[in-house]
Amino acid sequence: MKTLNLCLLVLFPISWFAPLIRAGLLPIFGLDEISVVTGLQSLWGSDVVLALIVTFFAVFAPMLKTLGLALIQFGLLSRRVLPALHGLGKLAMADIFLIALYIVLVKGIGMATVEVAWGLYLFTGCILLSFYISWRVEEAR
Repeated sequence: MKTLNLCLLVLFPISWFAPLIRAGLLPIFGLDEISVVTGLQSLWGSDVVLALIVTFFAVFAPMLKTLGLALIQFGLLSRRVLPALHGLGKLAMADIFLIALYIVLVKGIGMATVEVAWGLYLFTGCILLSFYISWRVEEAR
């Protein structure tokens, strides 16, 4: 489990730069491929509050949880923080839900041709792997 958790420290940043969706026309972002990073760049220019929220959900929540689990696994942090780490994981999963919701809305309105790209699967996989590791760490009490 320690190795898998440490792999997430590398996989999360890769997933932030990987394309989440490809769109033929998406006036909200004005991009062909949208990743977490390009989406955040676009948001910072238009809505700072939303950009802060999404940055926390997509970047800080998953990394803080992963780092916290690593510290617990190596005996450097008390297991009493596990409930807080679970909360961070749930916030990170909220980001996946928002991306999926945007895809459904855009497809439903017919504004664009939207395809899910490999980065969305990678990012979702990282979040789910983090949930699994967290569950195993808690189970090992």
